[in-house]
Amino acid sequence: MELIDPAPTSKAPASLFTGDVYVNPIKTKAEPSRLIASTVRFTPGARTHWHSHALGQTLFCTDGAGLVVDRKGTVIRLTPGDTVWTPPGEEHWHGAGVDCMMCHIAMLEGTADGDGTTWLEPVTDEEYARADKA
Repeated sequence: MELIDPAPTSKAPASLFTGDVYVNPIKTKAEPSRLIASTVRFTPGARTHWHSHALGQTLFCTDGAGLVVDRKGTVIRLTPGDTVWTPPGEEHWHGAGVDCMMCHIAMLEGTADGDGTTWLEPVTDEEYARADKA
């Protein structure tokens, strides 16, 4: 058993996120475990770019209100206590609501060569607004 010191907060890169997003790693991939987990805090209107995960992703909302959206236009509204599973390869994005911060714990299994995330294009303001109104 081991107590792990908390990792410092870092700002998520603008190349993968729109708006101000802050990340605190909880667990990094360390063999034999492939679990990767982070607390991710989104300011109002902030969001990921479109992306997918080779082995899927679980999101657990801890605070605020947010959105998870797939390419089919399915919108799931997140509130504290909600859990969303995105299956392997499903292109999606997630982020905060227009006027509220949102925090979630993001959990996924890494792959042999990394975290298995494929990052795609930014979510446009129009895509975001359409999802928020849905």
